[in-house]
Amino acid sequence: YRVGVRFDPYSAAPDAYEASLGLARQLRSSLLDGGLRSLVEIRASQVNGCAFCSALHLNDARKAGVPQVKLDSLAGWTDSIHFSDQERAALDLTDAVCRVGDGRRVGQATWASARAHFDDDELANLLFPIALVNFYNRINVAVEMPDDIAAFDERTPSTGAPKAVGPTPPDRRHGGTVGVA
Repeated sequence: YRVGVRFDPYSAAPDAYEASLGLARQLRSSLLDGGLRSLVEIRASQVNGCAFCSALHLNDARKAGVPQVKLDSLAGWTDSIHFSDQERAALDLTDAVCRVGDGRRVGQATWASARAHFDDDELANLLFPIALVNFYNRINVAVEMPDDIAAFDERTPSTGAPKAVGPTPPDRRHGGTVGVA
């Protein structure tokens, strides 16, 4: 188990971090269902190998009432009977967007399915969380962010405000590590 991170970009560039949190807060207030958003965030984190974000968004999904059977079968969603056509369209789009860095593009069938299941507002509010979680995934994987969500939850105020996608800023009393108490 890793106790720290390689580097704390969130403290090193607090203005950039706060700007990304502003987008996260805006997206959480969109009309996109919170459970669907959580499924997309988890799936992107699985594809990108980000243990921290996977654990974080699994907690969000449980709080949003996503059934455990969906969480259990998300890694193999293409073979699962537990997802609606709309969820499948969102997950297919998520997989495709996560893999554009592999030289792939979002295929026509994937795009057509997303367009068939989401209106313009919904599709935009689906694409932004996919992009934002990819942003955080890549940072957290690069710095080897530990998946210590209990420490993260302890540091997140319970004010009823939406939880951010990325880790909380470090607490200087604990050596300046991110997401670790």
